[in-house]
Parts: sequence; C-alpha cells; structure tokens
Amino acid sequence: MGKKTKYDAELERLQILLVETQHWTIEQGRKTVIVFEGRDSAGKDGAIKRITEYASPRQTRIVALPKPTERERTQWYFQRYVPHLPADGESVLFNRSWYNRAGVEPVMGFCTPEQYAQFLGDAPLFERILTDDGVILIKLWLDISKAEQARRLAERIEDPLKRFKVSPLDAEAQARWEDYSKARDRMLDETDHNHAPWTVIATDDKKTARLNIIRHLLRAIGGPGAAADAPDPDVVFPASKSKGRLAP
Repeated sequence: MGKKTKYDAELERLQILLVETQHWTIEQGRKTVIVFEGRDSAGKDGAIKRITEYASPRQTRIVALPKPTERERTQWYFQRYVPHLPADGESVLFNRSWYNRAGVEPVMGFCTPEQYAQFLGDAPLFERILTDDGVILIKLWLDISKAEQARRLAERIEDPLKRFKVSPLDAEAQARWEDYSKARDRMLDETDHNHAPWTVIATDDKKTARLNIIRHLLRAIGGPGAAADAPDPDVVFPASKSKGRLAP
C-alpha cells in the first residue's frame, strides 16, 4: 500500500468520528434523517458511500425510491416516504427524497402546477411534524456548475462501471439547466425554515465537498461530532446566504 494522501488521511479521521457519533446516536435513541438533493452528477452517491462505509448496518439505511406506482400516485404525496423514516437510534439517508416534487417533477411535467404549489406549502409542515417528534433533519443541496456537470455526464457514458448511473433524464439536465435553476431557487426560498433549514454544498471539487459534507453532518448531529472542525464556508453555507453563490 502506498502512502496515504492528505485526503485519505482526513477522510479516515472523519469516518472514525462518524462511527463514534453514530454510536452515540444509537445509545441516545436519536432519530436522524439526511436528505441529499442536488443536480444530476453533483456527487450524492459518492458522498453517501463515504458517510455509510463504516456505519452500523442495522441502524443505517439508504433510501433511493423508484418512480411511484399507479397506486402511490393516488396516495397522500408524503405517504410513500413515511415507512422509511427512522425509529430510535436509526439513521436514514435519502438519495433524493420528497423534494422530487420541487425539482424533477415540475421541470419535466410529471406533476401539475397545483400539485407543485401545494407541495411547497406542505413540505415545511410535514418537516415540522418530524422535528417536533425529535427527528434530526438535515437537508443538503449539492450544487454544481454547468460545465462540470457536462463533463461528469459525458464521463458516465464512457465508463462501463457507471452504467447504472446513466439515466434517460441525463440529457435533460443540461437542456433544461435554467428551468432546474429556477426550481432550485424557488424550493430553497419556500422550504428553508428554522426547524428544517437547507445547507448548500459546492461540489465542483468532489473530494473537498465530501470532507466538508461530513464535517457539517458531524456538527449538526452533535455528541462526539461536535468536536469536528467547522466546514469551509466557501464550500458549505446556509441557503439563506446563497444569493449570488449558486450556479446560475
């Protein structure tokens, strides 16, 4: 094995602290929900992989739901997500979440304007119920520049190991870039609240983003994680201070 890079050493240090922090959440019976949203290829999968690599397999779940069934389309919108919420001591990471209705669905015409507007009003109420019940709810928007997204999407197509990352919607990510930007801005404006704030992550540098995401999570969860270094404010910042800092 070669000498560890600075990134590898820091990642290992943070992962050890993640293990200690999760042990604390299990002992304390804390319920943790981490929502990963962002543009296609912004690095959600890679970040989740590093976060969960050494996590407790019994108390950790990654939720990445397929498109809703015909029956699910007739249910209360949040209903399909509720069964996946954590019990005491559990951590759940949503790789895309109920916020599909604030991004992909309105941009691609998969929901009506009325459903879209209702969601934006209902989401803060739904999340208030969760946090009032003691759920630690951490919402992350992973932002990426248009040029970097184009590079990563092209790389996916050429790499046979990334076959399952390729989606028919990939081409739409670039073609509808401005529409996605407008949907992102409206979502952040209308669903960023004190009980469930949004945090933005600049992800053009994947490795830097991963380390800073973990630092943010550790401090947000608390316990041993409170000892983590503060994330870089140029990489991790509240949505309330994101004006002019998001990819246009």
